[in-house]
Amino acid sequence: MEYIRIGKILNTHGIKGELKIDAYTDFVKERFKKESTIYIGEEHLPFIVKNYRYHKGFVLIQLKDNEDINLVERFKNLYIYKDSKDIKPLEDGQYYFRDLKDLNVYQNDVLVGQVINVEEGNKYNYLRIKISDEEKLVPFIKAFILNVDLVNSRIDVVDMEGLL
Repeated sequence: MEYIRIGKILNTHGIKGELKIDAYTDFVKERFKKESTIYIGEEHLPFIVKNYRYHKGFVLIQLKDNEDINLVERFKNLYIYKDSKDIKPLEDGQYYFRDLKDLNVYQNDVLVGQVINVEEGNKYNYLRIKISDEEKLVPFIKAFILNVDLVNSRIDVVDMEGLL
């Protein structure tokens, strides 16, 4: 089985066994769906999600048959995984955030920086690009992104004054 890391358990929340998650996925509803299976820790211990919700920018999940803080405290600082067979492929032109991170950014065929993160916005997502000693946000939309080439680890952006 191949596992995909989808988050990290930061802490517990309350006394009913909720876990505070730093989600590494852009498909939270799908990854933490009620009755779906997640795997915790390097041993990939399987658990069924009882429910999930958002709270102050984080995902809170509760595990079936583990609705008590004393049962889940041991999971603090462990990673959460999904089985890769449970993750459906994306449509053409769509990308997982993890696939965009670390791609080299080119403008007019000149290497200008590297994607260090992908951030969700209200209307669209942004690429956080490290350029020398600074970081820039570029909207991940067709108006600014000319090409994404995962095979060659490359993103081409438009040449626009003030963009980078």
